[in-house]
Amino acid sequence: MSKLPAHLTIDWLQQQYKDGLISPKQVIEEIILRAEKNQFMNIWITPPDLSWLQPYLDNLETINKTDAPLWGIPFAVKDNINLAGIPTTAGCADYSYTPGEHAKVVSRLIDAGAIPVGKTNLDQFATGLVGTRSPYGETHNAIKEELISGGSSSGSAVAVARGQAAFSLGTDTAGSGRVPAALNNLIGFKPSLGAWSKEGVVPACESIDCVTVFAHTLDEAIKVDEHARGEESTDPWSKKLPKLVPEHPEKICLPEETPEFYGPYAKEYQKAWEAAAAKVKEQGVPVVYVNTDLFAEAAKVLYGGPWIAERWAALGDFIDSKPCTAVPVTEEVLRSGSPENYDAASLFQAIHKLQALKRDVKNLLKDAALVMPTCGGTWTREEVSQDPVATNSKMGLYTNHCNLLDLSAVAVPAGDAAPQVPFGITIFSLAEQEGLAAGTADLWMTRSKEVERTKRHKVKKETTDLVVCGLHMRGYPLEKQMRECGAEFVRETLTAPKYQLIKLPGHPAKPGMIKQNKGGAAISVEVWEMPVESLGCFTASIPSPLGIGKVELEDGSEVPGFICEGYAGSGAEDISALGGWRQVAAVRN
Repeated sequence: MSKLPAHLTIDWLQQQYKDGLISPKQVIEEIILRAEKNQFMNIWITPPDLSWLQPYLDNLETINKTDAPLWGIPFAVKDNINLAGIPTTAGCADYSYTPGEHAKVVSRLIDAGAIPVGKTNLDQFATGLVGTRSPYGETHNAIKEELISGGSSSGSAVAVARGQAAFSLGTDTAGSGRVPAALNNLIGFKPSLGAWSKEGVVPACESIDCVTVFAHTLDEAIKVDEHARGEESTDPWSKKLPKLVPEHPEKICLPEETPEFYGPYAKEYQKAWEAAAAKVKEQGVPVVYVNTDLFAEAAKVLYGGPWIAERWAALGDFIDSKPCTAVPVTEEVLRSGSPENYDAASLFQAIHKLQALKRDVKNLLKDAALVMPTCGGTWTREEVSQDPVATNSKMGLYTNHCNLLDLSAVAVPAGDAAPQVPFGITIFSLAEQEGLAAGTADLWMTRSKEVERTKRHKVKKETTDLVVCGLHMRGYPLEKQMRECGAEFVRETLTAPKYQLIKLPGHPAKPGMIKQNKGGAAISVEVWEMPVESLGCFTASIPSPLGIGKVELEDGSEVPGFICEGYAGSGAEDISALGGWRQVAAVRN
């Protein structure tokens, strides 16, 4: 069995399954152990447990893998989204009910082969952006424990960040699918209103609620979107929207004013934003500066206007029937939307104002993407407990406008503001041009990788390519040696058709690659880039009959890599016909 990495990704798991190196049950068992170890972080309301997960594992045996693109991929579900047979609490035990059916979006993912591993903690009734408003405990930040995790989709983000799910579902009304992404160094994708069905989701503000996804990469978020997206005839809010295809915008908009920053890392956040804004200009797309007052005006409508009454419409009867059941600050927020505070006239005034703002935004963002900080800062959990309303309100400065204006949004990591304090930006586009937000995010992530690689090269001074053909490849036990030496995976390729691949005796089994004078086969290998200063120690650790020599690749180039002394071929099992060690492992499993 391969050792699971700290972060689970769809791509890594699928490769392991393909190579027969790990099973879904082994993945789930490890996730259960991790959840138990991290119990103090208050990630789960219904944690992973084989007592109810076994049927999902059994079901995988009946599924044709080619018809299930997410086969065996574990995902977490925010506990305001229905999972059949598991209580939905919305963060309130007295509200709890056990649904007989999955939420539509959950059902789509299960049909694609994904495994729901548990129900995650949240700010009660999805009312909050801090992750501390839950009777099930404050969810700890995945990276720096004393900081907030962000909310309301707190547990969903931290489950992914702590390696207890490959992706997770959250919800987003005012930023709940984006703030936790920024604070836990994840991608947070919020589709356009109606792109994903919200049937089977406890409403917050039903007209603007969205189901969202947290993942480690943009590609994987889009992969989830492929299966979650789609019109549902039984959902009155559902829409038929085109497939999400990343596209480059004609221009990128940045705020012309300096954003407001707050909290104990305000200065560091401002510097991180300035660095991010400078990097936006390097994306190869024209940059224009725009006044963002209209976004701030829209944001005020959500909690400073009658839209809060929609939360009361959803939950007011429950709150009135069971006073003092909810977390006090949550009940305070909900009651602010009660009928005595807003009348029908104020609602229509807000609708008319919002419609004018939508028109202005549509003109501003046509064929464009807008980049803003996801958050202007963060807080310690202690600071939030001292001032729960004001601290929470600050977290929504750059998020509250999004759903009211029907924008699509992608929150992406943008480096660290301070050690163990991630910073993130959010990229917005119009609902009918979702691909522009995704495409701009893709540009950003690609550019970030290039910059990071350049930085590492400067630190490393000099590197060399190194060909590996066995246990040092990705997903195998000795990959960690490559990582510890500072090596990075570059590509997969083939050798020239001049090699014999043998199985060497011993445990664990490993291959040896011997160049032939005549004949031979092309062997599948990986090329890594290793610091020259690490190569000596690495080479010294290799046991005979293996060693480092020149390996001829299919393009005729010769690259340092693993070779085997010729004497080892005598009496050894010849596995050349299989074409590589991954293929050998697949056959034997």
